[in-house]
Amino acid sequence: MAKKVKEEKIRVEIQEQYAPLFNMPEVRYKLYYGGRAGGKSYGFGDALLVLGRQGKILIACVREVQNSIKDSVYKLLKDRAEYWGFDDYRFYEDRIENIETGSRFIFKGLQDNNAQNIKSLEGVDICWIEEGQSISKKSWEILDPTIRKPGAQIWISMNRELENDPIWVALAKNPHEDTFIQKVNYTDNIYCPPEMKKIAERVKEEDYEQWLHVWAGEPVQEGDTKLIGYKEIYKALETHVENSVSVDLPLIIGVDVARFGDDKTAVARRIGRRAFRIRTCSKMNLVETANMIVNIIHEEKPARVNIDVGGVGAGVVDILLDRGYGSIVRPVNFGEAAQESERYCNRRAEMWGRLKEWLTSELPVSLVDCEGLSEDLTAPNKKYDSLGRLLLEKKEEIKKRLGRSTDVGDALALTFAEKFYPSNLNVFNNDADFVDDNVYTG
Repeated sequence: MAKKVKEEKIRVEIQEQYAPLFNMPEVRYKLYYGGRAGGKSYGFGDALLVLGRQGKILIACVREVQNSIKDSVYKLLKDRAEYWGFDDYRFYEDRIENIETGSRFIFKGLQDNNAQNIKSLEGVDICWIEEGQSISKKSWEILDPTIRKPGAQIWISMNRELENDPIWVALAKNPHEDTFIQKVNYTDNIYCPPEMKKIAERVKEEDYEQWLHVWAGEPVQEGDTKLIGYKEIYKALETHVENSVSVDLPLIIGVDVARFGDDKTAVARRIGRRAFRIRTCSKMNLVETANMIVNIIHEEKPARVNIDVGGVGAGVVDILLDRGYGSIVRPVNFGEAAQESERYCNRRAEMWGRLKEWLTSELPVSLVDCEGLSEDLTAPNKKYDSLGRLLLEKKEEIKKRLGRSTDVGDALALTFAEKFYPSNLNVFNNDADFVDDNVYTG
């Protein structure tokens, strides 16, 4: 993407991922995260320098700790202005100014939360938070309401450190309509030097866990409490299972139903070792959700549609059964007894346990990414009861911790409602009601 600025007709090349920095005025928060060499600082710096040449704006570059201007992005902005030939910027000891538009960059450390320091940010048009993972909860709670000018925006660049980084919890775990979130890694950066890519790939081969955190932008895994780790997910996301491998296996669909509110209805599809077309939708009533599933049954001809009936999903199942889809639709209650009761405390732990085994099996499996998938799959913590059976952290506890439900993860887990699917599964046929497919899968 190119932006034309002022009369000099200087051409500035900015990657497409950073286009939202120039538009989307209705969005207050623009959060970019990822691993090393993703180009976030360059993308933000170039965008702000361009905007500062288009009109008068006040830009605050803030971080948690700034002992001197050397700790800030001052040098990066100076280098980028010189790189593009922006000779209308002047660089002083504590600020940067544009002599044509009057735009100004100021630099602040948030840990020094005195009244005068915070008050100076009230008229800011754009606040760039550098190293967002280091911002404390206290600093964020003071800064956010201080940026109060109408139309003001807060931009955050960060490499995630922990799952409970305060800014991540505040903005990304349960994002609202005024928040834009974009992940960028070195694999997305067209300007990433070949040497950096080689280093990243070498780390990936030698220490996958380190690569996930440093280069793939995932938070550090805390202890051995997670049922599923990022390592298993990334492996499946990078694996491509040919369609021909699963051609004789049935399509199994899992549906986690939500009705209005913040939760979303999620639909996951799986054929053997391949999970694909995982989608979410919101603000649908039960009839609309049932109609959507009817369309899926007619168009995609699944062998099973497993629906969570622990909540409002029971109403959807009632509608579908009343319409004659009982041979395909299966109600599943997460809280009921497990089929393998000697291994799992309940049906939910059982399905998630089978999902875990599927991801870690010797045979390759593939996932197609969708929004929230990685976060959902790594959310549940595990423990074991006195009989050694797997027990997952309660859904209510996860929602309290994440700020939302693991709808996408639950939908995928529902495709594992049965350990094995019998060879006489029925597949819906538009012309002949139901016909035997004579297939078998696990």
